[in-house]
Amino acid sequence: MFVQTKHRFTVKDYYRMAETGVLPPDARVELLNGEIIDMSPIGPFHGGLVNRLVRIFNKNSKGRWIISAQNPLQLDEHSEPQPDVMLLKPAADDYTSRHPLPEDMFLLIEVSDSTVDCDQREKLPAYGRAGISEVWVVNLNDLTVEVYRESHFDGYGSKTVLRAGSQAVPLAFPDVAVDVGELLKR
Repeated sequence: MFVQTKHRFTVKDYYRMAETGVLPPDARVELLNGEIIDMSPIGPFHGGLVNRLVRIFNKNSKGRWIISAQNPLQLDEHSEPQPDVMLLKPAADDYTSRHPLPEDMFLLIEVSDSTVDCDQREKLPAYGRAGISEVWVVNLNDLTVEVYRESHFDGYGSKTVLRAGSQAVPLAFPDVAVDVGELLKR
């Protein structure tokens, strides 16, 4: 009996497909668990929220982190997603010689509306397996910030859901508080 299996692409395969034109230059895709995933278009609320997060974290940085918005993160040889916002450890070359790795991460943020199911079911376990210590999912459907901590093989051991009136505080920077109501205002 023949058992069907999926072919898993590596990050190297993924880049080769782009170089040879298999993936067009304007393709909005990311590699997750060896599968090439189409990314949803970014609506105004989603895009504006990413801008707002960048502004908030830029104002509070004081050189302690680099803000990376919608850029690749190499989780392993089969995954290179493009999170909405990452707070990265400072690097002398600003990550021009390689994409960030999980150990370069202070905080990863996904802004989710149409992608909330994929972010929770697919990306969170991948981020947990990679050892990313803290992930926020800004859930635009529920107007919440979900804070995930205590990474492990299938995801995270701790989940806190914050609503307007609460503050999201990164574990690595307890002096930085993001007002959830202000963040999610239209």
